[in-house]
Amino acid sequence: MAQNKQKKKKGSSVQDLIGIKTFSKYGLKTNKGELLFYLVAPTNISVLSHTNIEIKVRHLMMVLSSLPDIEIACTDSSECFDDNKAYLHMRLDEEMNPKVKKLLKRDIEFLDQIQVEMATARQFLFIARCKAKKPEQVFQTANRVEKVISEQGFEVRRMKKDDIKRFLALYFDASFNGEQMPDIDGEQFFEVDEDNEET
Repeated sequence: MAQNKQKKKKGSSVQDLIGIKTFSKYGLKTNKGELLFYLVAPTNISVLSHTNIEIKVRHLMMVLSSLPDIEIACTDSSECFDDNKAYLHMRLDEEMNPKVKKLLKRDIEFLDQIQVEMATARQFLFIARCKAKKPEQVFQTANRVEKVISEQGFEVRRMKKDDIKRFLALYFDASFNGEQMPDIDGEQFFEVDEDNEET
């Protein structure tokens, strides 16, 4: 009975919940295959003519027809301050001291200003899923997907480990500096004494 409880506890980690196993040479290993991430530079369509927008859409359709299993994600490329602003507004309503109220209003204005500057800071990811493939097959797929996207006129690059960590940190609202996070939680605090290990 105690063993069953222990197994349940062990299997309910966040890593298990979201299905991530580990970083691989080319992307991220999950319970449903290996994911390859590609960062595609956004195009400012507000400066394009109607004809050029249609061409861009046609190029995207070509990518999707060549890679029917590709997944697309659009995320902020920087932290979102909505929770911070909501908290400051709540504090502003509760605060009685006029000097503190003034400071809270300045903080809200500052966050508004930052958010306006970052309003167009979006990142577009194309995600390819490789199921039951050997490393050399994954490598071939990684190159083929990047080639197909770039041939249609999109500025693309395959995301490396640090890029993926940063994306995950933003996606899960953890940190703006996701690439600095350790691969294993707490590993930066654990030092193995090699002399003691041998004895």
